[in-house]
Amino acid sequence: MTDKMKFGLIGAGGIAQAYAQAFEGTPTTQLVAVADVRPEAAKALAERLGAEHYPSYEAMVSSEQLDAVIICTPPTTHLEISTYCLENGINVLCEKPLSVDSNSAKAMISKAQEQGLILTMASKFRYVDDMIKAKSLMLSGVLGEVVLFENAFTARVDMTNRWNSNPAISGGGVLIDNGTHSIDIMRYFLGPLAQVQVVEGKRVQELAVEDTVQIFAKAETGVMGNVDLSWSINKDLDYYVRIYGSQGTISVGWKESKYKQTSSPDWVNFGSGYNKVQAFQNQIENFANAIRGIETLLITAEDALASVEVMEAAYQAMNQTQWTAVQSTLTTA
Repeated sequence: MTDKMKFGLIGAGGIAQAYAQAFEGTPTTQLVAVADVRPEAAKALAERLGAEHYPSYEAMVSSEQLDAVIICTPPTTHLEISTYCLENGINVLCEKPLSVDSNSAKAMISKAQEQGLILTMASKFRYVDDMIKAKSLMLSGVLGEVVLFENAFTARVDMTNRWNSNPAISGGGVLIDNGTHSIDIMRYFLGPLAQVQVVEGKRVQELAVEDTVQIFAKAETGVMGNVDLSWSINKDLDYYVRIYGSQGTISVGWKESKYKQTSSPDWVNFGSGYNKVQAFQNQIENFANAIRGIETLLITAEDALASVEVMEAAYQAMNQTQWTAVQSTLTTA
């Protein structure tokens, strides 16, 4: 294909700004239109890119000859919007989570299969170069036998006026928001997850949803994983993924990535850290090449559904957490 593949962007919020920046560096794709129910937001983003703008995704789809769309709207809208686009012959890259429940996720996948189109979930961390190198290192056996996966996405962010903390449109709090990234990454390294437990921390932002949680999971292989998620604290770690094995440790970091074997005192650098724009570009190119039939998707629709199913189990676990009381012999003054 010599012509650039034509994309439309649905939603002109924060994540759409990252896509706009990424499209400026993708050689085989072009963002030609932006739709948002806030016309001024769609216009501002479209003008920056020399694209058209529309007050609704229906207007954009009826006016443009699009190969694909990227859905950047809140999760509860994903089923309706993706169904409309798929029925109009347009491939869909949908921001995470694919949907808020597995029934709607399955309906989205079924519609894509019925139409013979590609639908998948966007989850940027899977497209980070260092993450892919870390997976190759793990598979090479440098760690020996993998024992433990750790991930942390914690940052102090005021969520009081953001849609992500409105459960009516987001589906939940930090667990479904940042946690969908975590579960996707954990599945990437460990394979299917068999069990999950979630403990919610103290809510300090007075939100209707959880703002700090810890996830504990076990893969079908028996390997453990634990994840720290918070909108209310910043752990200030230099890494966001660590994988511990019987013979070494891999650390995927924000500014560098490295590994160390137990037989050596030294860390070995294998990557330059997290490059957000590059990750978005990799994601767009992988999706476009999958449409062209020249590359397989890094995140399949089945991966996306599996993440939704783990998230359903995680919320069930969080709401049914059983604690064992400590029988203290001391009395409170």
